[in-house]
Amino acid sequence: MACGPQDLQEKAIDIHHRLCAVYGCPIPYFHSYDPLSELISSLLSHRTRNADSGRAYTALEARYPDWVAVRDAPAEDIEATIEGVTWPEQKAPRIQAVLRTITERCGELSLDFLGDMSVSEARAWLQSITGIGPKTSAAVLAFSTLRKAALPVDSHHHRVAQRTGLIPLSLGVGPAHAVLAAQLPPDWDAQAVYDNHQVLMLHGQRVCFFTNPACNRCVLLDLCPTGQARMQGSHTAPHANTELTRLHRRGAT
Repeated sequence: MACGPQDLQEKAIDIHHRLCAVYGCPIPYFHSYDPLSELISSLLSHRTRNADSGRAYTALEARYPDWVAVRDAPAEDIEATIEGVTWPEQKAPRIQAVLRTITERCGELSLDFLGDMSVSEARAWLQSITGIGPKTSAAVLAFSTLRKAALPVDSHHHRVAQRTGLIPLSLGVGPAHAVLAAQLPPDWDAQAVYDNHQVLMLHGQRVCFFTNPACNRCVLLDLCPTGQARMQGSHTAPHANTELTRLHRRGAT
């Protein structure tokens, strides 16, 4: 029997509290970039390991005095500076195009004004720019110094949500943002929403692996139909992994 919205919210909250007990909430923010800098960081991180995108961001800061200089530099120079990320030949012109669009719309290179908007308004503004998707818009609001209650969903978070039944296997990363955010209590503050993303992401990295998840040591096993099927030797789990493979390749920014 499928769960209704109230049942899913209760399940989402139960998962949140269990994982917080394991990973230690509240979780400190991992950096404090202004929103424009966070946007650059997020665009660099797409399908790239954190260490590699972090080095590329540091390289940009070291080579250029500000984001105006990055916007106006030859694209090939930006590409060479960020060569350690995935698809630098695509990300260099994309970053510059985003910076030019912000300048055209705002008259300056700053996203600080997003702090005066609601989460939904700010995300809509960001996503109206070509190259910015739901994950990036949420990351800008949640991870930057704006510290807004926006929920990013990365591939690890998405995988845990699928396997535990919070979202269907057929739901991609992009559409999952709205569904998973709606399952969280509306009165949760930015720290709680940030914690939710972090604990599901950490669980995906440390227990609910893409292949061979460690279901035998998972604190969510009694809530997870995929894990229960795997532990019982059911043929359901391989199908789930096939579907996850297809959706993982689709991606979302």
